[in-house]
Amino acid sequence: MRIAFMGTPQFSVPTLERLNSSEYEVMAVYAQPDRPSGRGKTASSTPVKRIAEKHGLSVFQPTSLRDEAEIERLAALSPDAIVVVAYGQILPQEILEIPKFGCLNIHPSLLPKYRGAAPVTAAILAGDEETGVSVMLMDSGMDTGPVLSRQKILIEPHDTTESLEEKLANVGADLLMKTLPEWIEQKLVPERQDNSKVIYTGQISKKDGEMNWLFSAVELERRVRAFYPWPGCFTYWQGKVLKILDAVALPGANLVEPGVVVALSQDPEIPVGIGTGDGVLGICRIQIEGKKPNLSRDFLRGQRDFIGERVGQ
Repeated sequence: MRIAFMGTPQFSVPTLERLNSSEYEVMAVYAQPDRPSGRGKTASSTPVKRIAEKHGLSVFQPTSLRDEAEIERLAALSPDAIVVVAYGQILPQEILEIPKFGCLNIHPSLLPKYRGAAPVTAAILAGDEETGVSVMLMDSGMDTGPVLSRQKILIEPHDTTESLEEKLANVGADLLMKTLPEWIEQKLVPERQDNSKVIYTGQISKKDGEMNWLFSAVELERRVRAFYPWPGCFTYWQGKVLKILDAVALPGANLVEPGVVVALSQDPEIPVGIGTGDGVLGICRIQIEGKKPNLSRDFLRGQRDFIGERVGQ
């Protein structure tokens, strides 16, 4: 079995590693082109490219897969199957038709729930108790193809998008390695998605991270977890950006006016909170613009006037 692999971020790496150490031949790896990053804006290799080069695999980084020359090059490689994990481009129909066993995609949700760009973030924002991964047979739509297999996992109370994606990446790799041989041996019947149960997720922007203190403490805690590490949740204090890195909802706390900072005494790890539309958001880690991240108790030592202030202005 000759496999072409398409993926770009860290989420894709466990599947590539598993395929490369299996009996399958990974004969080509496709990743997004290197992008400028850091203060110097130097080109930075993607995680998938670095792992592929480490293992001596052939790497291709076309700007578009719709180019006729790219389609012909992939067709000439004659892959039996294409495995796609967070590649970052929609595959045209000409490429979907190349491999005998189709294009299999690992999607980090229980399809048809949470199609689109931010399924992991969406599950945390919604307060879901579980999520999972789906291995899907790709068609020309976005996450619309029939599902070959699913695997559920629990969302832990302190999971962030970062920690949950790491878990789902490994679960997805395991599920793909179980699903691929069963699909090849014709032991699976693709399940059409129920379009009446579809929930779409859109692109996230930096602005989404700004805290609205009229929201409830429960909702704001979810946002802190869902938007970590990017775009991150933030507010303003004394004209500076104040990042909320870790927080916990205290819905039973005394009512405090939204946006007002209060001292808390119940837990030394959460010495300060901010009033919300319902309850208090206890602040565990915080970062003021121009400074390093701090535990909130350490932050208070250097910012003694923080208690009683109003944030968000």
